Amino acid sequence: MKIACIGAGYVGGPTMAQIALKCPEIEVVVVDINEARIKAWNSDTLPIYEPGLTEVVKQCRGRNLFFSTDTHKHVGEADLVFVSVNTPTKTRGVGAGKAADLTYWEGAARMIASVSKTSKIVIEKSTVPVKTAEAIEKVLRRNCSDPSVHFEILSNPEFLAEGTAMADLENPDRVLIGGKETESGNRAVNVLKSVYQHWIPDERILCANLWSAELSKLTANAFLAQRISSINSISALCEATGADVQQVAHSIGTDSRVGAKFLSASVGFGGSCFQKDILNLVYICEMLGLKQVAEYWHSVVLINDYQKQRFVERIIDAMFNTISGKKIAILGFAFKKDTGDTRETPALDVCKGLLGDNARLSIYDPKVTREQIFTDLATPKFEWDHPGRKQHQKTDAVSVTTDPYEACNDAHGLAVLTEWDEFKTYDFERIYETMMKPAFIFDGRNLLDHEKLREIGFIVYALGKPLDPFIQKAYS
Repeated sequence: MKIACIGAGYVGGPTMAQIALKCPEIEVVVVDINEARIKAWNSDTLPIYEPGLTEVVKQCRGRNLFFSTDTHKHVGEADLVFVSVNTPTKTRGVGAGKAADLTYWEGAARMIASVSKTSKIVIEKSTVPVKTAEAIEKVLRRNCSDPSVHFEILSNPEFLAEGTAMADLENPDRVLIGGKETESGNRAVNVLKSVYQHWIPDERILCANLWSAELSKLTANAFLAQRISSINSISALCEATGADVQQVAHSIGTDSRVGAKFLSASVGFGGSCFQKDILNLVYICEMLGLKQVAEYWHSVVLINDYQKQRFVERIIDAMFNTISGKKIAILGFAFKKDTGDTRETPALDVCKGLLGDNARLSIYDPKVTREQIFTDLATPKFEWDHPGRKQHQKTDAVSVTTDPYEACNDAHGLAVLTEWDEFKTYDFERIYETMMKPAFIFDGRNLLDHEKLREIGFIVYALGKPLDPFIQKAYS
């Protein structure tokens, strides 16, 4: 058996590395037209950071795991073809700002059809709107010149969390496979199931029809994002009443009907999927006439936007209602710890909000490059997931440093926007001595020891917690 995966990104690369590790008898080839990305996958410096990924790739690469730009050759030879390409939010035309742009998916389908001389199982790995398989099947059938070639479409959505992707692949809560409820569809499901059975128990491999599998991915992300927006909305209420959002979250999280996961209040959710998938779900509901359902799910995104704007306003109001010309240190730019991914990171909107009030920013993140930060800051909303964007000019109002202490030097305020564990280990007495006074810390992740920071002399804003008396005055 030979597997090809179109797309060497955050999903395709780690997933195929895990399959190669667990299925040494299967040849696995990840293909991409991006030569620089493939070159990186074949080097000692992988194009993405994920704990444990480098070790797996090095163990399998050259044995039964390969990375190549020769898409036609390897897709043509494959028995199973995973498609893990971008499905970004449309930026123009009908559905702009909500609907998924399936341009890259359709292009992949046309390429698969054009090179196929034998029947193939085509597997949706990207997050796609419900009923996408139906459209893709039409494209495949109409663009394959050999009438004897049969395509069976499966939906096999990923449920990975960045930062723990390799652990999630090793020990998933479930693997979902959706296929047509036909004889050939069932055979295809069993073929893919046999791959996962190399290391996953049968009871964790769930089978469903195509449409249920496609919708399950959108729904899963919507439910997770909903929990974050729910606790974030309560964080605003906590600040207004003197309650502590962490105590509230712990109290409700001990209820077995609720559970404790995804109840950490923060400056907002980010990542490539949550907002994109919810907006896609909203668009689907609108197109089907489900207005109230669409409005319900859209409110999850609106609360997320509100939380980021609220955080910016807290900073401005606390610092005497002006941050013009003031230096603010930004600790963390990735959307979460243990990843270098900045897609839809809440740090981006916070930074843009601060820059809009003429602040000067000094940014530090242990895994995000200087080039990535400047590109993100200059890229319009929803354009981040569209290939081919150009590197933009740097701005004098922003500096990016590899030294967190340098970032904080002469700063009026410090904002924690990513929950990197290393931030908890810093010498904050040293940082306090080098900052302008009063020295403010705005903890958007409730990561730090706030009482200890106050003892040092910091004015601390902890999201969703009783307001510091110094800050409270600004709201009286």
